[in-house]
Amino acid sequence: MEFNHSHTQNVKLSSAFKIGITINIIFIVAEALAGYISNSMALMADAGHNLSDVLALVFSWIAVIISQRQPTLKFTYGFRRSTILIALLNTILLLLAVSFIIFETVQRLHKPMQINANSVMIVAAVGIGVNAFTAWLFMKGKKNDLNIRSAFVHFMADALVSLGVVIAGIIMTFTGIQWIDSLVSFAIIAVILYSSYKLLIDSVNLALDAVPDNIKIDHVLEYFANLPEVTGVHDLHIWSLGTTDAALTVHLTTSVQTNVSFISSIQHSLNEQFNIEHSTIQVEFGGMEDCGNKF
Repeated sequence: MEFNHSHTQNVKLSSAFKIGITINIIFIVAEALAGYISNSMALMADAGHNLSDVLALVFSWIAVIISQRQPTLKFTYGFRRSTILIALLNTILLLLAVSFIIFETVQRLHKPMQINANSVMIVAAVGIGVNAFTAWLFMKGKKNDLNIRSAFVHFMADALVSLGVVIAGIIMTFTGIQWIDSLVSFAIIAVILYSSYKLLIDSVNLALDAVPDNIKIDHVLEYFANLPEVTGVHDLHIWSLGTTDAALTVHLTTSVQTNVSFISSIQHSLNEQFNIEHSTIQVEFGGMEDCGNKF
């Protein structure tokens, strides 16, 4: 039953990637052409940002596919950690996009051009709908997967950026102030940097085997300490196998002899309460009584 649920989720996720990638590629081509024809750096910048997001989406999809491969004798944990590497790669892509946008915007400030504000508003308005719809595709999976969350955040940010471009077009139409376009480009840069900062921190943390954000190690320690058989907890380690799966190892000192059902019960509780799917528990009968953790 669990396999069927997982299979259904994978099919839905795969469809979301396909739809999101397709509609965004079509929009990026249209937006880049419109930006070139209308001389709008804001549209060109937004197209560049959207391209980096689509590339990130493609890599995330590849990582999800690779992560589902079975473990081998060499890669005994499987390939789920590839999703963390992809998250880091996606952050690099965002930073490269920022560099490109900054360079082009500064160049445009030195060589101002006449901008077709109507074209800017129309294309950006379409962008709001495209980006908002793409974000919606990944709304359900954003809580438990860093890659899915980054896709959701990026496309929601894109929708807001497109809204800013529309506002810039309106201002240019009524005031004729052309530098508003470059101002919006810098606002886009700020949005990209803000949205990529959390992704970078989370990716590095996972790569360094930090405790996942959705798991509070103090709560796990409290759970172990409240077990009537347990008198001590040490060598507790919690880390991510990928962007969705967590693992745990721990040594438990007990006051009574225990059996396999004791360990199985703990593993079930860890999965149910903390979403820790892979746990290895070593029981030590009659050791030092110490419920403090020694990492």
